[in-house]
Amino acid sequence: MSTFGLSARLTLAAALVAATACAGSNPPATPPRPVVDPRMDGRVGLKAGLMDAGEASENMKVVAKAVSPPGFLGITNSDLAFTGNYVIQGNYNGPVIWDISNPAKPELVTAFSCPASQNDVSVYKNLMFMSAEANNGRVDCLPGGVPDTVSAIRFRGVRVFDITDIKNPKVVANVQTCRGSHTHTVVESPRDPDNIYIYVSGSAGVRSPNELAGCVRDEPDQNANSSLLRIEIIKVPLANPERSAVVNKANIFSGLTSTPTHAPGEEDLSAAAQAAAAARAAGGFTAKIPSSGQEIVLGGPMIRMALDSVVKARGGSGAPTAADSTALRNGLQGMVNRMFGSAPRPGAPIDAGRQCHDITVYPSLGLAGGACEGHGMLIDIADPVNPVRLDAVADSNFAYWHSATFNNDGTKILFSDEWGGGGAPKCRATDKKEWGANAIFSIKNRKMVFESYYKIPTVQTAAENCVAHNGSLIPIPGRDVMVQAWYQGGISVFDWTDAANPFEVAYFDRGPVDSTQMRMGGSWSVYWYNGAIVSSEIARGMDVADLVPSQYISQNEIDAAKTVHWTHLNAQGQPKIDWPPSFALARSFVDQLERKKCLSTSRIAEVRSALLSAERAPGTQRSSQLSALAAQVEGDARSSCDGAKVQMLIKAVRDLQNATVS
Repeated sequence: MSTFGLSARLTLAAALVAATACAGSNPPATPPRPVVDPRMDGRVGLKAGLMDAGEASENMKVVAKAVSPPGFLGITNSDLAFTGNYVIQGNYNGPVIWDISNPAKPELVTAFSCPASQNDVSVYKNLMFMSAEANNGRVDCLPGGVPDTVSAIRFRGVRVFDITDIKNPKVVANVQTCRGSHTHTVVESPRDPDNIYIYVSGSAGVRSPNELAGCVRDEPDQNANSSLLRIEIIKVPLANPERSAVVNKANIFSGLTSTPTHAPGEEDLSAAAQAAAAARAAGGFTAKIPSSGQEIVLGGPMIRMALDSVVKARGGSGAPTAADSTALRNGLQGMVNRMFGSAPRPGAPIDAGRQCHDITVYPSLGLAGGACEGHGMLIDIADPVNPVRLDAVADSNFAYWHSATFNNDGTKILFSDEWGGGGAPKCRATDKKEWGANAIFSIKNRKMVFESYYKIPTVQTAAENCVAHNGSLIPIPGRDVMVQAWYQGGISVFDWTDAANPFEVAYFDRGPVDSTQMRMGGSWSVYWYNGAIVSSEIARGMDVADLVPSQYISQNEIDAAKTVHWTHLNAQGQPKIDWPPSFALARSFVDQLERKKCLSTSRIAEVRSALLSAERAPGTQRSSQLSALAAQVEGDARSSCDGAKVQMLIKAVRDLQNATVS
């Protein structure tokens, strides 16, 4: 394919993304999701509204709702980053910073105007980083965009801010990249304390070399310096962040081949056919995506440009005639066929436009999880400048590999599927539970083995964009529990300790923004940070929530989670969770053994009584009581149905004893 052909196809694909669903091969023969009984699930049938929508929650309580400030309300809120007592919220108009010293009363610190998209943010110490990919970004952060095709003032890449004075962020570097930055990942290397690194995920077309030197639109098999199929890696010298620069363009895609995916959903095909019929009746232009057969309506600048080309081809000038429209109509399907191509043939090389949407790093393990459109990857990042792919998996139920989360032990990884791009309703009763869901894999010998899917166990309306999106682990000891955003599907907390059998433990949801049409809204991302669950609400602002004790999570488990404190947290970075010694930690393991019935009722009562007695005892007496309890529980490990959990309890008791002695 020529350079122009690829660029044109990428541009067309971007223009049509809102009008097309994911194309692919025949869907697997799985039944639709069961209809949810509204009497059993409060999320069904909620009242629509922007600020007055109906709400439903279970085992979770929203304690604060912060409304976006003027100039930012009504503009898309994106991802979150955390530093100290602050939340930095991305917004397409610029970052918004909140003080959550009191999570129940967030206070606005500043809203910094710097238009671009997605404006996803990350932090490290006194530095903040922000992604820009759209053509409207400017190096000076001013509004108004950039009208010129090639311009020195356009910015597409990663901005570096000094936030020493967090009320007044200062841009210290604009690192331009060839495909912009849709998202980015801050990589902290244990081997290199003087620098941090940023993995750039850019999904735009390759920029003109006249705008950014070194950008190459040729496909990789034509030019080894191609900007396609690359991760641009930025080095940030902590002592001199103004010298931040791209130091490598890594290719972790080598050798990957195309894999099948599923066709659009039944409702999508039906709606597309109706829209196409109406457009044709009104004289509009339609075509079919060759790989799926889905009809799309074409219009706007693309059709105007195409008609102008038809006029020029016959040597004419002025407005197109009816004959010109007929000529375009007759040739339009062929043009779409050439631009989109047929369905990818399994085994053929992957499309050169591929990239990683999100890369989640776990620096203490030297691993990363790459959600890379058609594949999920396990990556070695021991050398952050030269990442190496260890394994790659594909799944025909996945339309768009979007983000990744490791469990704390690094023995499992979860990938989300952003079917429909986040702007479409994909949690309807007719949408299969395997589509737009999470896929959970165990990691064995640095290879990924599929275990199961998780999708919210409810249905949403056709007026609610809903699909799996961003989230994080909640530090409940001895378990893998995660909170995750589902756009207008709300917030879901689920347990995936048993990778083959994940289940929901809590949720919060609102009704649709508008009951008459699909309007963007809902939770873009949600993360646990120092005891609070914080959600970036696309259309409204920011929500803060707490877990409520239930049959699934005890108060002791919640209290133990709240003993974990971080100085900062980034969306695509996973710190290792370590729990300080506490009685809540020990009691959490007792609660879990009771929940699984892995110790007798009488033994559970004895252990709880011993912990309470030790907690009330003075120093030396406490230490001796804890030592005796640990010795007693040693014998329980042999007879328990969960010996590993008993060992966790023993360690928690001994750590308490050591903390008492010290």
